[in-house]
Amino acid sequence: MMRGMSNPFTSDPHAAAQTDAAQSACVPAAGALPVPALPGLDSERIATLSRLCNPIWIFDIDASRVHWANEAALGVWRSPSLAELTTRDLGKDMSESVARRLRQYQLDFASSDARFSELWTLYPRGIPRTMRVMFSGIRLDDGRVAMLCEALGEQQADPETLRSAEALLHTPVMITLYDQRGVALYRNPAARHDVASASSMLQQHFADASEGAGFVNALRSDGSALQLCRVNSAAGERWHRISARRCRDAVSGHEAWLFSEIDVSDLKRVEAHANYLAMHDSLTGLPNRHFIERTFRERIDELRPTGKQATLIFIDLDNFKKINDSLGHTAGDQLLLVMAGRLREAVGGNDLVARLGGDEFMMFASSDDAATTAHVLCQRLLKIIAQPLKLGHHEVTVTASMGVALYPRDSNDLGALMRQADLAMYSAKDAGGGTLAFYCESMLAKAQSRLTLEIELQRALDRREFVLHYQPRHDVITDRVVGVEALVRWNHPQRGLVAPVEFIPACEETGLIVPLGEQVLMQAVDCLARWQRSGIVATVAVNLSPRQFSNSALIASLRRAIDTSGCDPTGLELEITESVLLGNDAATLKLVHDLRALGCGVTVDDFGTGYSNLAYLQRIPLTCLKVDRSFVAQAAPTRPLAEVIIALGHMLGLRVVAEGVETEEQLQWLRTTSCDEFQGFLRAPALTAAELERYITGHAPA
Repeated sequence: MMRGMSNPFTSDPHAAAQTDAAQSACVPAAGALPVPALPGLDSERIATLSRLCNPIWIFDIDASRVHWANEAALGVWRSPSLAELTTRDLGKDMSESVARRLRQYQLDFASSDARFSELWTLYPRGIPRTMRVMFSGIRLDDGRVAMLCEALGEQQADPETLRSAEALLHTPVMITLYDQRGVALYRNPAARHDVASASSMLQQHFADASEGAGFVNALRSDGSALQLCRVNSAAGERWHRISARRCRDAVSGHEAWLFSEIDVSDLKRVEAHANYLAMHDSLTGLPNRHFIERTFRERIDELRPTGKQATLIFIDLDNFKKINDSLGHTAGDQLLLVMAGRLREAVGGNDLVARLGGDEFMMFASSDDAATTAHVLCQRLLKIIAQPLKLGHHEVTVTASMGVALYPRDSNDLGALMRQADLAMYSAKDAGGGTLAFYCESMLAKAQSRLTLEIELQRALDRREFVLHYQPRHDVITDRVVGVEALVRWNHPQRGLVAPVEFIPACEETGLIVPLGEQVLMQAVDCLARWQRSGIVATVAVNLSPRQFSNSALIASLRRAIDTSGCDPTGLELEITESVLLGNDAATLKLVHDLRALGCGVTVDDFGTGYSNLAYLQRIPLTCLKVDRSFVAQAAPTRPLAEVIIALGHMLGLRVVAEGVETEEQLQWLRTTSCDEFQGFLRAPALTAAELERYITGHAPA
């Protein structure tokens, strides 16, 4: 077994001179000399080598075996004969560092008339012998390049020197000694393996010449330098952490530079990937909010001296949640990917598009006239977004609401511009969607009013200011009150009763709809229990919001309300919209089954106005359909859809209730369709609990 030990810092003057000469010889001259051919070890050559006093052997690098040795070398290797020595597998226990070093020797021998002088520790019969060995190339009779080894003498170095030389050979740290011209005086195996050529100069090492010059200048002025640099290596461009200091060459005594380098390319790639993930949306690959916040100031700084303006556009897809709920999250993700692609293609080379989260995107575009550019760009975007697309087996069309803020007209601060564009976007959404709105100061006042409303709503929940009114449901034929629908009102301490249209949207957006829904359920079942005991009303219908329906605590909350009130749960009907039934089919089916297991009825409210998929009517155990008021309000000749819904409900064994009945003509028409129940202002608006009790007591069926 062999272990190489290179030590250019030896204190032995004679050995130092040999090292210096050998290192100079290892640098190939222009037009590298070929390795001397040795077709075969003829008897004359063998006789000449055998007469030499120094131990000499030929090492077959490819086979990791001694190919030939003279008598003195057999003594070094403690071998009784050449035949025995050539059978030894010296690669069996050879370290990877030594094997890599030998392969590098072989390449250098093949490309130049290279010679090396190093300290090597041999382990014949397991006994270490440290020798200075001169290495050169020699061709075997089959043309392969082997290594001619000449032992110049045994070294009696102290243990510290031996161990330091061993460490220098095996360390993955790249150690190089350069003279003041940038010529490599010495490279340890790791450094030699990293460079493409043994003759590589320091100036060629740096991938960026200006970066290299700066590093050397710092080294000259300060005596040391430490920097992360891009370097040229045998494997291409890499990242090295380089530490260097001034020193002296132990051979010549001249000033030199000692470089220590670690390859951190893998770490740099991981860091770059982590930075990319932090700055980009994982689904679409678009820049994210963090990217915008980091780069916006740079964009503004570029625009300021040019006098150019900029447009900031917030884009929100209309009814995205409805698509997510009805077609599933996979379809929702597919939609976001398509929209991201469309927006990316729509921007100019210097413009920016990002995903802020959910279904919100942002676009930043510079121009000489931001207002005109924004109007033209948004109109084009609205058309691009509205192009139909396929999501699975469904073709859908999506619109968007866009809010625009202009730099520097509205603000030159990113945070302010983003808030302004956001407010304008919500203004476009409030206008019905599918349009754009430019920011104006009145929007800020409206937003502040909205914030005040949210604070008041939270306080109202804490103070239990929400009360229920009840609208009677009548039998279409007998006109008898057969149930009621619970409708929430806000009993505001200053404004009096506030209609749900003024606060339900805010509750939905903020999540307050869940605690509000729990309070509504508790009040409704308390009244239901009392009315069931007195025989006034047997059924109360309560609306569940989509967020409340999907809340994991719904069943437990409902069971608690039923148990606390003591009501008969068969008199409790829970009204849900079509959209909540079309999302996760398995989860929805289980939840409806759980509600039915409690004894509650399940009604589809506003049937026919959503993304209808009639298959769910057969899969899900519903009890009732409610025909939306828009179908009832149509003129008599244009009510065929309402008639179809009523007939469909009866075919499936469901009760059908018509909403918004306001005229006798509408009631008479319902009687011809065999609709089961109706509610509306024709008979009564929503009433307080006390008013409802008086109404039912005094109401005479028609």
